[in-house]
Amino acid sequence: MGRLFGTDGIRGRADEYPLKAESVYRIGRAVALFFGDTAVKTNIIIGKDTRQSGGMIEDALVAGICSVGVDVCQTGILPTPAVAYLTSSTDAAAGIVISASHNPFYDNGIKIFDADGYKLSDSKEDAIERLLTRDNKDHAASKSNQRIGSAKTLKDAPERYRSFLQNTLADAHLFNGMKIVIDCSNGATYAVAPELFRDLGAQVEAINISPNGKNINAGCGSEHPESLIDKVLAEKADIGLAFDGDGDRLVAVDEKGQVISGDRTLVICAHALKRKGLLKNNLVVSTVMSNLGLRLALKELGISHLMAQVGDRYVLEQMNANGAVIGGEDSGHMIFLDQHTTGDGMLTAIQLLQAMQEENKPLSELSRVMDVFPQVLLNIEVRDKPQIESIPEIMDAIRSVETVLGEKGRVLVRYSGTQPLCRVMVEGSDKDETRRYCQKIADVVKATLG
Repeated sequence: MGRLFGTDGIRGRADEYPLKAESVYRIGRAVALFFGDTAVKTNIIIGKDTRQSGGMIEDALVAGICSVGVDVCQTGILPTPAVAYLTSSTDAAAGIVISASHNPFYDNGIKIFDADGYKLSDSKEDAIERLLTRDNKDHAASKSNQRIGSAKTLKDAPERYRSFLQNTLADAHLFNGMKIVIDCSNGATYAVAPELFRDLGAQVEAINISPNGKNINAGCGSEHPESLIDKVLAEKADIGLAFDGDGDRLVAVDEKGQVISGDRTLVICAHALKRKGLLKNNLVVSTVMSNLGLRLALKELGISHLMAQVGDRYVLEQMNANGAVIGGEDSGHMIFLDQHTTGDGMLTAIQLLQAMQEENKPLSELSRVMDVFPQVLLNIEVRDKPQIESIPEIMDAIRSVETVLGEKGRVLVRYSGTQPLCRVMVEGSDKDETRRYCQKIADVVKATLG
């Protein structure tokens, strides 16, 4: 059996291992034992997105946590970054989010934050896995004999989170006069996001705000901005904001209906911080998946750039190690470390809108700061995940394409940390050629691993 934790917590099909009720019960108990042994605080906050399996998983987690004498505070449906904030701003020992982010409704997952609101390090995840795999019966029994934990509801959780986001702005009504379309992906932001931006003065049109447990991320949100584009153009809006199912990423659409990638958003926000003298160490962190155009744009702006491996927690590690206050992924995960401990789609939207207001320019004009190189990404389902470097056929295909591209492009082949997929990404100067090269490598991957 492989490692339980992936690049973003535990993830899989709901009601299949490791997300069967009995497995989740044991995960809840292990998390409670770990944080009960390492912290004076004994309360664990739990939030979830809108998936139909969220209630089942939450009940199992609560039972496991309470069985070892730890209390639970339930927020109900709430974005992932909201749970991180509430964990760090209360007496909680940890926070748990039940979500599979941008995945379809039949998937689910468990994300864990420590008492300071940060995602767990590999070493902490490994410690929790050890608690799961060794016999804890005596330890659990002694704890439960002392006290059984209780569960309560944090009724004002959405209000606390909205207040936190509002307080990141000096002017509480900065966005007066702006017309915004919001796509909430039928996910965790469906109630809190429209209220927030209305409170900040914007005229808001919200779509995909009717979750039914199965329509989360279904043809909408950050993964599928087509309906948002149509609405922005129809409403003649200043901007469109698309969140994913758990609200930790943002994809924007400008007033002309053009999708603004996460990389472009990162450059725009970094440039805004630099203008205000707030770009600490003149540094931005992105991942190896970032577009070549990002690197060139930052160089043109005189901003230093570091790359991390894929995953927002690895971006955060590089930010902490090198004193950066902004970092992110092209997928739309953005971290503003002087404001929050984790990626937050709504906070990113606030920062982007603020840049538009301060520059008094439409988003289409701000986005010209970065040219996007043609990039093709293909996902191939795989049976297992051996080291890419150990497969001669794939390595030969990669080297062949790299030789042709030279310095005018690049190739990146990696496995998904959350799904049985191999991701093949190729960048180049010509879109058709780039797609052809990407397909060439993908065909080899499929033939050897599919």
